Amino acid sequence: MVGSVRFAAELYLVHHAEDDSAAVNSFLYQFGLDSVDFSYTGATSPNNWGMLKPEYALCSSRKNQSPINIVQSNSLLNKFSAELHLFHKADDGITTVNGILYQNGNSHSKVDPILAKLHYNGDIGGIEINGKKYTSKEMHRHSLSEHLIDGQRFSTELLLGHKADHCSTVVNGILYQNGNSPSKVDPFLAKLGDALKRLAENNQVTQVDVGILNTEPLTQNYRRFYRYLGSFTTPACKEDVIWTILGEVKLISQKQVASLKAPLTPEYKDNARLVQLLNVRQIELEYLITK
Repeated sequence: MVGSVRFAAELYLVHHAEDDSAAVNSFLYQFGLDSVDFSYTGATSPNNWGMLKPEYALCSSRKNQSPINIVQSNSLLNKFSAELHLFHKADDGITTVNGILYQNGNSHSKVDPILAKLHYNGDIGGIEINGKKYTSKEMHRHSLSEHLIDGQRFSTELLLGHKADHCSTVVNGILYQNGNSPSKVDPFLAKLGDALKRLAENNQVTQVDVGILNTEPLTQNYRRFYRYLGSFTTPACKEDVIWTILGEVKLISQKQVASLKAPLTPEYKDNARLVQLLNVRQIELEYLITK
């Protein structure tokens, strides 16, 4: 039964390749409107996704769907899964990726992007859960946040996707709230935001060199996280996704939020799916130890 699923004692986060190389090529691309048939408003909004085509039927199942509202007082402390080991294998303690940014779209018309994703052209490691290894594949953002904590919705949610050879998926969610303190605003998003701004200035298929991105700040200073079984939050809403929502909320400036939204066509700048029912599923609260 979904509500009784337990996870193994350790989750390994590896944000670097097994070899000695410190940099991996990555790229950011955008889906054009000619490649999707759903939106966040009107007749193709989330409430109607399940009726748009047969393969989207799971979007209306309301059974094991994501996102959800995480009620902290109802979360089950998993005493058998209380450790999270973070590994950054670069000699200087900093894991980096070399980023290349480019737009995808119809070469005969203006690009109308609806979602921007950062992909890695190489192996930068991943995570291990229940003895299965999941390779880091991509990251993208939703604004406002899709997941809520105790009914509170945040400014932005950054999703880090990992996939295993057997095609199952793990997604880590990092929540951000508005704040303008220069010492606390996420430096990774600051660097990525500059590239996104440059991408937004182009309306044809193009590439932009992001430079070296330090991924280490994405996983710094976390002491607890929530885990549950859910689904993708866009059609076809495939289920059996292991979600890990990091418990501490990070800061993002309004300027950074604007940069993250800048490349997208107006109707897709706000792209949060409605909260789904938890039903019989159990949310597990786990505390981590970094080494």
